[in-house]
Amino acid sequence: MNAVVDNRADAVTDKAAEKVAYENNKLHKRLCRLVGQAIGDFNMIEDGDKVMVCLSGGKDSYALLDILLTLRERAPIHFDIVAVNLDQKQPNFPPEILPAYLTKLGVPFHIENQDTYSIVKRLIPEGKTTCSLCSRLRRGILYRVADELGCNKIALGHHRDDILETFFLNMFFGGKLKGMPAKLVSDDGKHMVIRPMAYVKEEDTERYAAVKGFPIIPCDLCGSQENLQRKQIKAMLRDWEKKTPGRVESVFSALSTVIPSHLMDRNMFGFADLKTDGVANPLGDIAFDEEPCSTPTTVPGIIPLQAQ
Repeated sequence: MNAVVDNRADAVTDKAAEKVAYENNKLHKRLCRLVGQAIGDFNMIEDGDKVMVCLSGGKDSYALLDILLTLRERAPIHFDIVAVNLDQKQPNFPPEILPAYLTKLGVPFHIENQDTYSIVKRLIPEGKTTCSLCSRLRRGILYRVADELGCNKIALGHHRDDILETFFLNMFFGGKLKGMPAKLVSDDGKHMVIRPMAYVKEEDTERYAAVKGFPIIPCDLCGSQENLQRKQIKAMLRDWEKKTPGRVESVFSALSTVIPSHLMDRNMFGFADLKTDGVANPLGDIAFDEEPCSTPTTVPGIIPLQAQ
């Protein structure tokens, strides 16, 4: 009798393990597909590129590196990857973790040691947000390192939620309709910055990091600031999605469906020179839009995430 019970218990355990493995594999495939799609949509990586993957030690940059390594094996083109970490000398930062992880992975890497932490702490008053200065210092250093390593693309681990949060931060606190582009040229015109995880939800990177067991390194500089405006925006978006599923997806879709004639930027649309010409719009009368429907739209070419 005990043997029968044990066999049944083992069968249940095996079935549960199979289900977990299936879901984990499904997650990996989804991430590969979304990252591959973003790369294709924005022509992020081309044959012969050398891509510098910025690895902070957080879940998103680990996921980015992991997925890019997978896609490189499958891609019909050749491109090189080098992982770069900027050790900013923050307190409690374990300098041995990333080199050990990357060595085991067999990935070429470079650790850049620059004490930006002391600069930020000296210049930013206690309790004030450090992100802006820290970001500028980090960006300048990474551009220099990219030049030294011969990398023509700089890949960052920002995901869909980061892009949405930046959009609302700029709108609420900066008075601008400005987001975080999937691909851009730096101000000096020398560097191409790409965000291959632009279509990936943060909850997927969180789960993927847990599945893969990435050795996460917390940020003791900005991660310890509990009242950041970005955290408030993040909470707002999560509350929206909880109360109205699909709203966040619809907002994200809007970032790629811009109609300048229905905004108020005089630099983007020639309102001053706008005149009637007596010719009917083939699309119909769009001057007085109807109330938009509640069905969430999608980014062209992307299967709605809630349907996956």
